[in-house]
Amino acid sequence: MLKLTLDPAKPHLRLLCIGAHSDDIEIGCGGTIMEWLADNAQVEVTWVVLGASGLRETEAHSSANQILSKATHTHLVFRDFRDGYFPTQFEEAKNLFEELKGRENPDVILTHRLEDRHQDHRLVAELTWQTFRDHLILEYEIPKYEGDLGHPNVYVTVSTGISERKVEHLLRHFGSQRARDWFRPEVFFGLMQLRGIEARASSGFAEAFHARKLCL
Repeated sequence: MLKLTLDPAKPHLRLLCIGAHSDDIEIGCGGTIMEWLADNAQVEVTWVVLGASGLRETEAHSSANQILSKATHTHLVFRDFRDGYFPTQFEEAKNLFEELKGRENPDVILTHRLEDRHQDHRLVAELTWQTFRDHLILEYEIPKYEGDLGHPNVYVTVSTGISERKVEHLLRHFGSQRARDWFRPEVFFGLMQLRGIEARASSGFAEAFHARKLCL
C-alpha cells in the first residue's frame, strides 16, 4: 500500500482543529495530533471549540494546553454555543468561521464528518467546507448512540504508547463525562483497534478520517 506523509521539507506544519464540544477533537483525532507533534519540529495549532462554557470550558483549556505543550505556537478559541442547538445559532457560528478564514491558512484542517447525525457536529462540518474551499480537510469520527460510523478512506497509525496516552488523557481531563456509559476506555481503544486492523497498523492502533478531496 502506498503511504503518503506530510511534507518533511516544509519548515513547519499548520493545523486548524475544530470541535463542536470540548472533548470532540481529543476523541476524534487526539492520537493523530499527538503523533504529528512528536514527529514535526515546528507545529502551529489553532484549536477551536464552539460549545465550551463553565466546567466544560475549564476542561477544554486544560486538555488543549497539555496536548499542545510541544507546539511552537497555539491559538485557542472557545465559545459558549448551546449544546444541541447550534443550528439555531447559525449566524453566530458563520461569523466565527469568517473570522477564522480571515486569519488562518492551515496546511491541514481536522473537523467533524459531514454525515455525522449530531446536529452540532454536522453544522461544524458544513461550515468548515463552506469556509475553507482550497484546503486539505480531514473529517474525524465520533463514536456514539446513532451508529453513524462510516467507511473512512484515510488512516493515521497511532503508536501503542500514544494510544494509551490518548485514552488516559480523555479520562483525566473530562471528568464531567465520566458518568456517561459510552465514555469508557474500552470504547476509545476499541475504535482505534478496529481502524488499526483496517490500516494494517503495526502497533494495532490507528485513527481514521474521511477525505473528500485530495490533490496529489
